[in-house]
Parts: sequence; C-alpha cells; structure tokens
Amino acid sequence: MVESVSDSPNKFKEKNQTSLINELSDDDKDHIREVFFEEVEQKLRNSHARLGTLNCEFAGEQYGNWNIRFKSVGSGFDIVEFEYDEEGCGIDLDL
Repeated sequence: MVESVSDSPNKFKEKNQTSLINELSDDDKDHIREVFFEEVEQKLRNSHARLGTLNCEFAGEQYGNWNIRFKSVGSGFDIVEFEYDEEGCGIDLDL
C-alpha cells in the first residue's frame, strides 16, 4: 500500500501523541516527587515499608496510569523509577 503525502504527517502526529501519553515530563515527575515526600512518605514509614511499587494517583487522577518504584534510604525513601501501567489504579493510603 502506498501512503499519500497528505496522510504521512497525520500518522506521524498520532504516533507522537501516543508516545507522549506514555511519558512523563520533568515537571510531572517533580510534582509526583513533591506530593510523595509531603504526603506519602510518612504513611510508608508508619507501615514499615522498605521497598515497593505504588500507583501515582496520590498526585492526581491524571497520574493513575503511572507507578513509582521506591526504596528506603536512611530514614526516608527514594523514588528509583517511574513506569507506565495501562491498567494501573490507585489505592487508599489512609489505612
């Protein structure tokens, strides 16, 4: 099948939009980190958590398809990775 020149830009645009959906900007990551350290870290400490994966919905519904991997460092925590999960969902951290 031969694509017309007029179809090519639209297909490229759709592909870029899809890949951007699966990526977080630096501002998004900073926001998630800020909320994590202000609101979530103490809850993890109280639960004696050491490492794990947590859905990012705590930072806003728009991050519901994102997870962080965290680990304990000294008396706090460090976010070691952000990962996209198409079927991700948040949990209530106020147990």
